[in-house]
Amino acid sequence: MAFSGDLYRNKNFVLLLGVQTLSVLGDAFSTVAVPLLALHATGSVAQMGILTALTGVASVVTGTFAGGIVDRFDRRRVLVVCDIGRFFLYGLIPVLWWVSPVIWPLYVIVPLAASLGMIFSVAYVTVLPSIMESEDITRANGILYGTYAVAGVAGPALAGLISGAFGPVAAIGLDSVTFLISALGLRFIRLRPYTKEKTGGRLAGARFLLGNPVLRTMTILLTALIFLTAGLDDLVVFHLKENLEQPDAVVGYVLGAAAVGTVLGSMVVARLRTRLGFGPTWLLSTALAGVAVAVIALSPGVAGIGALMAAFSLAITVGAICSMSLRQEITPAHLLGRVTAAFWTIHFALGPLGATLATFSAAGQGVSTVVALIGGGLLLVALGGVFSPVRRSGL
Repeated sequence: MAFSGDLYRNKNFVLLLGVQTLSVLGDAFSTVAVPLLALHATGSVAQMGILTALTGVASVVTGTFAGGIVDRFDRRRVLVVCDIGRFFLYGLIPVLWWVSPVIWPLYVIVPLAASLGMIFSVAYVTVLPSIMESEDITRANGILYGTYAVAGVAGPALAGLISGAFGPVAAIGLDSVTFLISALGLRFIRLRPYTKEKTGGRLAGARFLLGNPVLRTMTILLTALIFLTAGLDDLVVFHLKENLEQPDAVVGYVLGAAAVGTVLGSMVVARLRTRLGFGPTWLLSTALAGVAVAVIALSPGVAGIGALMAAFSLAITVGAICSMSLRQEITPAHLLGRVTAAFWTIHFALGPLGATLATFSAAGQGVSTVVALIGGGLLLVALGGVFSPVRRSGL
C-alpha cells in the first residue's frame, strides 16, 4: 500500500488508525468465536442463523435513533462510551459461560453489543470528515480499511487457534479487552468543531438520503446486497466444519484469507475511483463479488474457498469504501450522523431475514445451492445498477 506522508502527519488520523486497528483485531476474534461457540453449544447451523438474525435486528432497531444521538452529543464521547459498553458485555460472556455453559445469554448479550456497535459505527463515520480534508477522504478510508484488514488477517487465524486450544470463550474474552484499550486511546483524539443544527428531527437524514438520486439508488441496491450476503459467513463456517470436516483453526485461516482481499481492495480503491468514477467502480466491484460467491458454490476445497473469499472481500471492500466516502463528501456535517444511520438502518433492514432464510434453506437444500443463488443475486444487483443513476453519476 502506498502510504501518504501528509496523512501520516495528521496526529488525529494516526491515533484513530492505531486504536481502531486494535479494536478490529478484537472484532475479528468475535467474528470467528461467536459462531463457533453457538455451533459447539448446539451443533446447529439454524441456531447460528438465529443469533445472526437477532444481532441484525438489534442493529436495525438501534439505527432508527443512532443518528440523533451522534448528531446531538459529543461524537468522541459517544465512541468512548460505546467501546466501554462493549468491553463489559463481551467480558460478561466468559464469566457466564464458566458459571453455566448455556447458549441463551448469547441471544441477549451479542445483540446488545451489536446495538452499541451500530451507534459506534455511525459516530465513527462522522469522525473522519472532522479530522480530514474532503479530497483525502477516499484515500484515508482506503488506508483505514487496509490496515484493519491486516489485523483481520491475523485475527481470525489467531482466534481459530485460541478457540481450538482453549475454546471460543477465551477468544471472546480477549476481544473484550481490545474495546477497553480502544476507549482509552479515543479520549485523545481532537475533532474539528461543526455547527449543530437541530432542525428536521430524526427524519432529516432520511429525507436528505432519499432526496439525492444517487444515494437513493445506492440505498436500494445495498439493501438487496445485504439481504443476499448477511448469512454468507455462517454458510462458509458451516460448510467448512460440517461438510469438509475441518478444525476450528482452518476456519480461522479461511476467514483470515478473506481479509487479504480487503487489504488489496483498500490499496486500489482510490486509484480505481479516480480513473473510472464512482458508478463504474461500484458496479464492477459488485459484479466481481457475485462471480466469486457463485464459484464458491462449486465447493473447490479449502484453498479454493479461501481464494474466492479473498476475491469477494476485495470486491466488497472497494464498493463499501466508495459508498461511504461518497456519503461523507456530500453530506453536511450536522446531518452526517442521521444520514449514516438512516442509510444503514434501511439497507440493513432485510439482513436478519436474509441470514435466517439462507441458513434455514441451507439446512434443507444444502449449502452449495444457497450460495449459488446468492452469487446470482449479486450479479442481478450489479445489472440493476447499470440502468440507474449510479452508472451515470459523474462523482
